[in-house]
Amino acid sequence: MSAFPDWLVPMAATLTEHRFTGPEWLFERKYDGIRLLAFKHGTDVRLYSRNRLPQHIPALADAIGRLPARELILDGEITWDRESAYHVFDVLWHDGRLVTSLPLVERQAILRTLPFESPLHHVDAVDGAAPWERARAEGWEGVIAKRRDSVYEHRRSKTWLKMKCEAMAEFLVGGFTDPQGGRAGLGALLVGRRERDDLVFAGKVGTGFGTNLLLDLRSRLDAMEVAEPPFTIATGLPRLRAHWVRPEIRVRVAFMEWTVHRKLRHSRLIEVLS
Repeated sequence: MSAFPDWLVPMAATLTEHRFTGPEWLFERKYDGIRLLAFKHGTDVRLYSRNRLPQHIPALADAIGRLPARELILDGEITWDRESAYHVFDVLWHDGRLVTSLPLVERQAILRTLPFESPLHHVDAVDGAAPWERARAEGWEGVIAKRRDSVYEHRRSKTWLKMKCEAMAEFLVGGFTDPQGGRAGLGALLVGRRERDDLVFAGKVGTGFGTNLLLDLRSRLDAMEVAEPPFTIATGLPRLRAHWVRPEIRVRVAFMEWTVHRKLRHSRLIEVLS
């Protein structure tokens, strides 16, 4: 039997803008709470944030203390609404054994043997062809995609991917960049938003295009080219391989968030509106 650890570094998911499914992946709700690791060693229960800061939550510690296992290390997210809830999605240690090298599906099978009572909750898989759409419809923060065969790594990993819910907005196209490599048509659209009498540069949109759309947009934009940028507030404009056009084409864009400089982060084209 191995010695019970004082601490284990929690695994972290990598942010992705891609949307996908596949039989090798499972999806879980991404909760908007605080990451929490629970250490149960006999009657002693210790709770820590991901930065190893002790957390004092007596009702949760009592519920973990009543679980029928002498030793446990649980990983999950604690949220507060009307009352606290600990959403447990992984187990790292179970009765004298480090289980981080087991595939995720086997670790989850161990979790399902534990009879949780409130405020403990198992995190269920999110089914369906587009779990991120359910997340958006139900107002979640996002979803986490996890490879079913993933081991528990004590670092940020690409076998766990977080898909945050996207915002959507309409923008005007004020320019574009030349394509590079084997890309056809154009590299990225340069888009802006109206603020009173100004057209404010909002950033680049370089994904979400098929080849036919790239070629069609390039043809349309070439016919609208002008000598100077149409953006009247234009911090961060590209200096190389940029072309400017009359801002007449409207596009709908999905993006993760606004940066501190009010630019689009992880943007992708949804549709051309005009």
